[in-house]
Amino acid sequence: MDKPATLEPAQMDEPDYRDPPPFTVEAQGQTLTFYPAGQDRLEALIELIDSAMESLSVCFYIFAEDESARRVRDAMAAAARRGVTVKLVVDGFGAAASDAFFEPLAAAGGQYWRFSARWSQRYLIRNHQKMVIVDDERAMIGGFNVEDSYFDPPQRNGWNDLGMVVTGSVVDDLSRWYGKMEGWVSDPNANWRAIRRILREWDPGKGPVRLLVGGPTRGLSSWSRCVSEDLIHGDRLDMMMAYFSPPKRLVRRIGHIAQKGEARLLMAGKSDNGATIGATRALYRYLLKRRTRIWEFVACKLHTKLIVLDDRTYIGSANFDMRSLYLNLELMLVIDDPALSDRMREFVAEHLPASLEITPTVHKTRATVWNRIRWRASWFLVAVLDYTVSRRLNLGL
Repeated sequence: MDKPATLEPAQMDEPDYRDPPPFTVEAQGQTLTFYPAGQDRLEALIELIDSAMESLSVCFYIFAEDESARRVRDAMAAAARRGVTVKLVVDGFGAAASDAFFEPLAAAGGQYWRFSARWSQRYLIRNHQKMVIVDDERAMIGGFNVEDSYFDPPQRNGWNDLGMVVTGSVVDDLSRWYGKMEGWVSDPNANWRAIRRILREWDPGKGPVRLLVGGPTRGLSSWSRCVSEDLIHGDRLDMMMAYFSPPKRLVRRIGHIAQKGEARLLMAGKSDNGATIGATRALYRYLLKRRTRIWEFVACKLHTKLIVLDDRTYIGSANFDMRSLYLNLELMLVIDDPALSDRMREFVAEHLPASLEITPTVHKTRATVWNRIRWRASWFLVAVLDYTVSRRLNLGL
């Protein structure tokens, strides 16, 4: 992993930041318990797996071979041994865990598959989703992966992330979606057209609670279509986002919200991929000119994916960039609920003391000719090519 990118030059003291404690919100018949702190998130994940009595369906992008990953694997294996039907999907590109690592799970009777495990057109797709479904009654979603760094505290530069345990009607939708994905990934002959058809036919419904999915499909997926349309009509936007490099039409819509109402963006000041920060900074000038308020979180690496637009809250696996909007398989829960949106705006605000506000003056100081060249190159690498390319090059950011 590359050295995390830092501010240049340092413009604030290292903040004494502590992750907020878990909190619960009732919204539209759903009970949502949020886990901002890494250790709380890991314990909630293990407890959820340990509670499974009949079925356990798990999907992660990254699955490492470290202490946290072994705890999760062993908990799943223990569930399989007590008769639970255990299924796991990991991404063939993102997951470093080997077949030998998963052997204890397979020996206990669990099943696992690697998404896009062979070189073909389907290898271009990343299964970026994160979900755990227990007995079709409880589920956990969010942006985190199974690796020590996603559960480490900010004092160890762990990823700032958010996991959410949910009970309610949306768990049925999660189970239904997992079944469709499992059917595709377990078929060695499944092709690109099949996953596009599944995405195209997914109907999130019209109610106040919807499960949106993203991925490669003709036209826009339910996730990208919904958020794109909402940005046209929104008046108040709060976004806490790890990777931010959307197409210019969506940047313009954010700028329009800032001009007619309010737009606050909390972006990453640290990452394992400096080019993603450069790509985001390439968009600041346009947004700041339109009165968008921007902060960069500097206490540790930022990995949270949260959007609050008017009374609507989006939370899940998707970043706000080209890959998450149009190519990766993504999972986003959207809930229309004023009380929830107020609480999540408070959550975003709790991070501002540990963040640097990017005023027009701060941005102008940073925007040297050389930095602007690097930022534009970063935007091309991240938005047009791939994170892996940008991570290797990193452009000194």
